[in-house]
Amino acid sequence: MSEQTGKIRILIADDEIRIRKLISDFLIRDGYEVIEAEDGEQVLELMRKPAKPDLIILDVMMPKVDGWMVLEELRKSESIPVILLTAKSTENDQLYGFRIGADDYVTKPFSPTLLVARVQALLRRRGVLPDRSAKCGDIRVDELAHVAYVGDRQMELTPKEYDLLLYFIENKGVALSREKILNGVWNYDYFGDLRTVDTHVKQLRAKLGESGDMIVTVRGVGYRLEVK
Repeated sequence: MSEQTGKIRILIADDEIRIRKLISDFLIRDGYEVIEAEDGEQVLELMRKPAKPDLIILDVMMPKVDGWMVLEELRKSESIPVILLTAKSTENDQLYGFRIGADDYVTKPFSPTLLVARVQALLRRRGVLPDRSAKCGDIRVDELAHVAYVGDRQMELTPKEYDLLLYFIENKGVALSREKILNGVWNYDYFGDLRTVDTHVKQLRAKLGESGDMIVTVRGVGYRLEVK
């Protein structure tokens, strides 16, 4: 944790500036302090300084020193939680990552909202963050268990429906355009039809039952989760 700001510090290590900015924007919005590295060598240099991060999001395919080597080097002396972020999605790659000390493994393309939820869950398991749930009316999202409830009923949501619901709760009371929802839930790499948002909102409303009318249509803008 930063002594100057009192905020939890996250290190994002990725050679793509676009990916670093995407993750950084979401983490800063949630109140984290962010530092960045564009290659493995920079990560190791930063880890030699006294002010260490509380968690590292580490890309595997980086120049100079790749993520595998960085993680192996870190685990010789550090227990800082590490989330591997990579396009390598085979079971063998994931098993290797966990074997050399990764705490979690996220494959590209990824949902920034879901990545932040995993950051929070990992920090809670390490005792850095208290356990918490996102709530709005009768709707509750347990981010640690990655499940959602309406009242006492657990909902059966697809991963994107879960991300969409969490995004609405995190922005409750705010009118969100379809473009903003698409960027926030499907991330900036998605170039699909905006009707994708409408389809998922319709499905989410249906699964919310009577609480579905909390997601209101804002004419000429998009949608808003009303606080009741």
